[in-house]
Amino acid sequence: MPACTGWPPGGWAGRDVASVGAIVARAIHTPRVLAIAGSDSGGGAGIQADVKALARCGVHGMTAVTAITAQSTRGVTAIHAIPPSMVFAQVQAVVADIGVDAVKIGMLGTAEVTLAVAQALSELPAGTPVVVDPVMVAESGARLLEIDAQEALVREILPRATVVTPNVPEARVLVGWDRASHRGERTPRDELTRAQAEELARALLTLGPAAVVLTGGHRAEPVDVYVDARDGTAVEIAGERHPPGAAHGSGCTHSSVLAAQLALGRTPLQAARIARQLAGEAVARGLRDVGAGAGPVDILGLERLRGGIIEER
Repeated sequence: MPACTGWPPGGWAGRDVASVGAIVARAIHTPRVLAIAGSDSGGGAGIQADVKALARCGVHGMTAVTAITAQSTRGVTAIHAIPPSMVFAQVQAVVADIGVDAVKIGMLGTAEVTLAVAQALSELPAGTPVVVDPVMVAESGARLLEIDAQEALVREILPRATVVTPNVPEARVLVGWDRASHRGERTPRDELTRAQAEELARALLTLGPAAVVLTGGHRAEPVDVYVDARDGTAVEIAGERHPPGAAHGSGCTHSSVLAAQLALGRTPLQAARIARQLAGEAVARGLRDVGAGAGPVDILGLERLRGGIIEER
């Protein structure tokens, strides 16, 4: 199992004074990552998945809850949006006292909450990494982002993102591509070609993020595509598919691991590679025996932890 930590990541060679200073600063305090997302009462996705992924990476996780969902492995039965002023207050409280080395943004829900989060991001020190997982629809099919909130996300949040991590259906919606066809070509989403995937990732860059990771779970080949706005070069990040596993919360886990790696001083591409690997492992260990529906990922290795406790006794 690969370690989530390592210091300095990538070694010292070729680093300028500013980057060395940033690494040293992180070494003298516990890295702190703020997850801004909805709560999943079933514990599989959302804030619950975020906190577990952040702990797995050895960083201190903090939360600003945007919505409370009544949710199980079978689906979402109710959603209660948190008042925007309370969302802002949660962010402000941790920024003022604890500090933030990176932010992960997940479910936003409403336009009002989205605008409050955009305002809250202005409270952060300049250069704080922001990872955006544009959560739109739950695995069960329940819509988690209102239409006007989607517009606010594109206008106010994506231009502030260091990395945005949509899956293929989310990316198609964000850039205005029809799900069933693109430019007259009927292309099922799981048959997206390499060239089309790269084009889709670059189209997302036009919305303002500094980098894009188009996750590959909805493609025939589970390959992520990373594109950086600095040079536009596409990098494929391959991984395995794990049919026997369970994938509920995999997107939340992926983006949280990525945010943790940025807080630890890794580059966005390094962070994306680690996120792909650890999220894949979490799916492979997914808890098929939890609930009657889509089981949650297991980022912590619960069976191993139970064994360790037994051995100690």
